[in-house]
Parts: sequence; C-alpha cells; structure tokens
Amino acid sequence: MKKFSKVMATVMAAAMAMSMGACGGSSDPASTQSGVKGDADGKVYNIGICQQLEHPALDSATEGFQDALKEKLGDNVIFDVQNAQNEQANAATIANNFVANNVDLILANATTALQCSAAATTDIPIIGTSVTDYATALQIDDWTGTTGRNISGTSDLAPLDEQENMLAELFPEAKNVAILYCSAEPNSKFQATNFEKYLDEDNISYKEFTASDSNDIGSVVQSAVEYADVIYIPTDNTMAQNTEAINNITLPAKVPVVAGEEGICTGCGVATLSISYYDIGYRAGEMAYEILVNGADITAMEIEYAPKVTKEYNKSICEELGITVPDDYVAIKAE
Repeated sequence: MKKFSKVMATVMAAAMAMSMGACGGSSDPASTQSGVKGDADGKVYNIGICQQLEHPALDSATEGFQDALKEKLGDNVIFDVQNAQNEQANAATIANNFVANNVDLILANATTALQCSAAATTDIPIIGTSVTDYATALQIDDWTGTTGRNISGTSDLAPLDEQENMLAELFPEAKNVAILYCSAEPNSKFQATNFEKYLDEDNISYKEFTASDSNDIGSVVQSAVEYADVIYIPTDNTMAQNTEAINNITLPAKVPVVAGEEGICTGCGVATLSISYYDIGYRAGEMAYEILVNGADITAMEIEYAPKVTKEYNKSICEELGITVPDDYVAIKAE
C-alpha cells in the first residue's frame, strides 16, 4: 500500500477511467427488500460500497453494514457493491464513480478502499470498516479519536497486548518470534511495532519478516520458519489472501502461527484473539443511519472498536502440532 499522497495521485489518474467492467461490481437492489418500513419522508438513500477484496472477514463486515441499514430503512436504501480485487487503481476508480454518481454515503471496507475514497471526496460522508488504525491510514499526526473531516467508522483492531499475552500463554518457552506481514500495508506495520513493545516486556526476541506482495511470501515465510519458534501475523490483507501458501511452509516445519484475526487463523494459525467483522460492519451501518437520517456530525464521530473479543483456536492445526489450548478457547467452526 502506498502512502496517502501517492494514493491521491492514483485517484486523480483513475478519474479519467470511469469504466467499472474490471472491478467486479454488482448493484444490490434486491438487498433492500426487507419488508421493514423505511424513513418517514420517503427518501431513498443510495449507498456506494467499496470493498477492497473478497475475503470472509470483509464479506461479513459488508453484510453487517447492509443488514443494519435494511433493518432501519427497509426499501428506502439501495446499495451499489463494488469489489476492488485488492487493486489500488480499481479502488480509486470505484471511489471516483461513486462521487460522479453523487451517492449519499460511501462505505469503505478496508484500508486501501478508505484511502481512495478519502482522496476522491471531502464532501460525501465516508464510513470505514475493517480498518485497523485510521490515524495511520489517513496520515493524521495529532490523533484525538476523530478524523475531523468527512470520515468516521469502525476498526478491526483487537487488543495487541492481549494477543501478545495469548502467544506467551500458549508458548511460554518461545525465545524467537517472527512477525510476518506485508510491507505495503501501513496498518500491519502499526500492529507489528506495537506488538513488539509487549514482546520486549516479556523479554522475547523478535524479528520482522516482510513481503512486498504475494510473490514474495514463499521465500519470506521460509526465512521466518528458520528463525522462529512462533510466528505472529497481524491483521493483514495480503497474508489473509495467502494462508494456504503460508500453511504449506509453516505446518511441515512445525512452527505455529498466532494470528491477528480469525480468517488468517482458519487458514494457517493455531490461535487468535478474534473480533466479529459482522458486528463492526453492523455498527458502521448504525453510524451511517445516524448521519443520513438524524443529521449526526461525522467530523465529530469517534472511531469505534469491536465490543468483545474471543479466544479462538484452529482445532485441526493444533492437533497436528500437538498443541493443547486452555479451556477458555473456542474452536473455530469448520466451513
């Protein structure tokens, strides 16, 4: 992921390309048929949804967002759901099209979607979700909990101190921890830096292993397993897309992975401190309703976080590695 200034340049270039054919888009008028009475004034709200990529966590956040608004507005809301296929140029084009179509609100699902939407408009309200750290994503230095502009939303950040406690609890003999993430994702760097502070407190050595994109993952993971007793992967979209490739290296090497979220843990991890992406998406929908119908000031709306976290474990990988988890861990349901 490029810095925000470079995203702006990409958005401006993409403004010339308004075709959505390659972006995997789909309007969702049928999704408004909930049978619930809508807004009293009869206004129909047009919502543009830019989802960064297809992934179970992001899909759940989009679903929660739509459910919240359908419950409150019934037939008076129309969603235009577009998927950027994890391409920044696609996200920029999608955002510019939403602005050209003068949608009432944009849902930006994940960090690149948020950055491109932010670069595309300073007027249309933007609600983010599945974004780890808004200050990092938007390059805000004096963070107060609000953006002070046309952006608010929900974060997918689970408590990093509790994630580190989980690692120390499950692997008390671990001496070296590899922190694996994509160097193009600034939110991943934010998580890694803060996670390292807690490792320092427990006197656990660590080293960062970063891939610039999916093509680097195999060699980077191989280096990580040669160094580490345990690997930690924060919430990271690139890693989430490549869990099978990661697992094909870590599992034969008998190196366990502690993950930042459930989707990564399902593919290659042993345990995670999980949030519900549906819940943060649903809350984002409630925030959107407050803005659209009740006139809430988005510039003053604080970023919100998941109301609860759950200790989860991957039963099959734990069994293969001979790891027994404490009783307060919940097995991830097989899909």
